[in-house]
Amino acid sequence: MKKVLGLVILVVSLQAQEVYATFDVYAKKSANLAFDSSGTVNKIYVGVSTEVTKGTRLVNLNNDDLKASLNIAQKVIDNVKVTLKYAKKDYQRQLKIKNIIDASKFDKYELNYERAKVALSQARANYKYKKTLLSKTTLYAPFDGTIFEKSVEVGDVVNGMMLRTIYKIQSTTERKLILAFDQKYHSIVKVGNTFKYTLDGAENNYEGTISKIYPSVNRKNRKIIAEVNAKDFMVGLFGEGYIIVPDKE
Repeated sequence: MKKVLGLVILVVSLQAQEVYATFDVYAKKSANLAFDSSGTVNKIYVGVSTEVTKGTRLVNLNNDDLKASLNIAQKVIDNVKVTLKYAKKDYQRQLKIKNIIDASKFDKYELNYERAKVALSQARANYKYKKTLLSKTTLYAPFDGTIFEKSVEVGDVVNGMMLRTIYKIQSTTERKLILAFDQKYHSIVKVGNTFKYTLDGAENNYEGTISKIYPSVNRKNRKIIAEVNAKDFMVGLFGEGYIIVPDKE
């Protein structure tokens, strides 16, 4: 009699656990821009809803006095260069006959040459300082983005000692969802888990991946915070969804 061997195939169906989470929509990048220089606003280049690239000039303070000061600093450098040129020539001539002239006379030429070099270094440092002061009278976009708030007009006075937000800028399309979920799931939710969600009041379903989990629990609500990258949503929207956590085999 033939034995019939039966092969039993066990199919294990892996089920995923769903962790409920709420979220708010934030810009991926955002910044409050302010002057750390004092002066009067004399020109505004962009307004609210303007898309800008990194380095775009946004607003200027009146800086005619600093421009004049920078020009003077440049003229000082030019004059010191001439002094250094001739001090060097005198020094090199005396260096050739150093052994046959009075030592104190040679020392005088050497001292004049060294002083000229120091003077040039100081003049250049002063110019750099003046240039830095001038650069602080213009506010530039720190990254590609969209201006979403402006709180300055031509003629306004700003004080670098009392920081005042002039512009608010945020990334144009890049967003991040800030998720909050119960602390009891801290050991199973991981970076890379899928997040399926909907925006409040909308019917469309979306899906993203957890890119970051914050390393502490909010003491007030006992929630853990995580981030999911997204695009194009309006900042300030909110919604809910489920983090998909695969069961272990």
